Amino acid sequence: MKIIRFISQENRVCCGVINTLEDKTARLIYGDIFDEFSLSEETASIAKLLSPVFPPNIIGMGLNYAKHADETGIRHPEMPIMFLKGTNTVIGHGEPIIIPSVCREEVDYEAELAIVISKPAFNVPEEKATDYILGYCCANDVSARDWQANKQKKQWARGKSFDTFCPLGPWIVTKDEIPDPDNLRIRTILNETVLQDSNTSDMIFPVKTIISDISKSMTLLPGTVILTGTPEGVGFTRVPPVFLKPGDTVTIEIEKIGCLANPVR
Repeated sequence: MKIIRFISQENRVCCGVINTLEDKTARLIYGDIFDEFSLSEETASIAKLLSPVFPPNIIGMGLNYAKHADETGIRHPEMPIMFLKGTNTVIGHGEPIIIPSVCREEVDYEAELAIVISKPAFNVPEEKATDYILGYCCANDVSARDWQANKQKKQWARGKSFDTFCPLGPWIVTKDEIPDPDNLRIRTILNETVLQDSNTSDMIFPVKTIISDISKSMTLLPGTVILTGTPEGVGFTRVPPVFLKPGDTVTIEIEKIGCLANPVR
């Protein structure tokens, strides 16, 4: 099931289910997708797609792909490296990534598989981790590298928390349709050029381990989004570097989920 949030032609914010991005209508969901809900036969016309979830927290994983850690020259982590990203960053499919004037030169893309948590999770054992997953979506952990590496003394949060720096979508694919999230092709396409092309099997810490580990230090609230890391091929490691600029379109593509595309302004 592909769950979307959208603005209807009647200017209402709705949840629904669609099959493709070409669909003009969605079957409406009644209730709370993080509690009890039902899929109705009623439909509504889609005026605008929104992010499929507005999370209470966005939790990122740093250096979680082996080849990405290698390209940065940093030793593989011995435990998941967690950082927080502001919820002000969330946008949906088709909405523009806005490059602010204070970081105009070094804004980078990061294709990521995002986990959406379904219910409160604390101290979860790995073997029960999937019980707490609603589903998955594509994410772009947009990052201002100058702020991440230099201006904030390698504290990552500010460089990753400018407005519009977390596109999510285009929908949540429920977990029943993705039995093995640790084996999905993941790509970034900048305009028409593929810059990242990997597989989630290269993750150092798989999905179950990530959920279990984070839940030992904080309660994961319903709707929490976990960004599971990015593969090799990011812009700042390229020679010459490749950064986002106005006029670009950046697309995150993940097998079994779909494509999340955003223009850059």
